[in-house]
Amino acid sequence: MMHLTPERKAQLDDYARRHGLDAAAALDEALGIYLEWEKQDHREALEGIREGFADYMAGRTQPLSEVFEELLEEHAISR
Repeated sequence: MMHLTPERKAQLDDYARRHGLDAAAALDEALGIYLEWEKQDHREALEGIREGFADYMAGRTQPLSEVFEELLEEHAISR
């Protein structure tokens, strides 16, 4: 048996009610949705790291001071 906090149990019960499911089915569905999202997020993060490393290895870099200057200008932040 799994133990949920009262807040999480209330959220699960609300989800189940809105989706016409019992609590176990709602938990299975919500967990499945979350795990698929987390897997995709992980893949995207790894791809971003690979792309950034490839850029670095190819010399496609920019000095940090220039990056900061561009961010300050872009967001209208004064020094």
